[in-house]
Amino acid sequence: MMIVTIIRKELAALFFSPLAWLILALMQLIFSWFFLLQLDTYLELQSQLRQLENPPGVTETIITPVFAIAVVILMMVTPILSMRLLAEERRNQTLTLLLSAPISIADIVMGKFAALMIFYTGIIVLLVVLSLSLRLGGVLDYGLICSNALGLFLLAACFCALSLYISSLTAQPVIAAIGSLGALLGLWMIDWIGNEHSGWSHYFSLLNHFRQFNQGWVDTFSIAYCFLFVIAFLVLTILRMDNERLHG
Repeated sequence: MMIVTIIRKELAALFFSPLAWLILALMQLIFSWFFLLQLDTYLELQSQLRQLENPPGVTETIITPVFAIAVVILMMVTPILSMRLLAEERRNQTLTLLLSAPISIADIVMGKFAALMIFYTGIIVLLVVLSLSLRLGGVLDYGLICSNALGLFLLAACFCALSLYISSLTAQPVIAAIGSLGALLGLWMIDWIGNEHSGWSHYFSLLNHFRQFNQGWVDTFSIAYCFLFVIAFLVLTILRMDNERLHG
């Protein structure tokens, strides 16, 4: 299948780039540092937590904050990784060759999206492994860990789909990155406005939907919203690229 070829091409380009390895190393460094910071805080407060009738466990105290900070990191990193998917190819004039090849636009877009999601899946797996390391010293809530991993995966998919669409609108990677970051920060603002005013915008906030998963609630409405969000922006990207193929 052509989509598999696109995925392989994108993964090869991603992992042959020092930028991807640098980003991966920095992300793991930040996650590990924050993880150890939360662990140190938990150990300091352990005597006080024992006095509570129903004290929070290590999963709630240490792991869920790490997944919450991972959302912020992904929000900052996604524009950097996504800008090269279409904008950089358009600037280097390799996108014209790709569009002239006997490959469907849907395969091109889905291949690029899937490659970035494979990269993010690896990051989420490493976060889960980091979380499971606490199993040696305490009892873990595996349901809460799975809920956080699912929520982070869905949120990453939403970030990638939106950033991929913005990357399809320009030939300047820097503009694509800035536009994607602005759009993602706008989603953050929607969450803040929804929390402040409790209006209808609260239901459109991606971060609000992730908060459900972060607290251990696997909400079908949140899953459906994320799926619709991803599909909508992937379809918009396909239509944009299809129009470019038709009009040169």
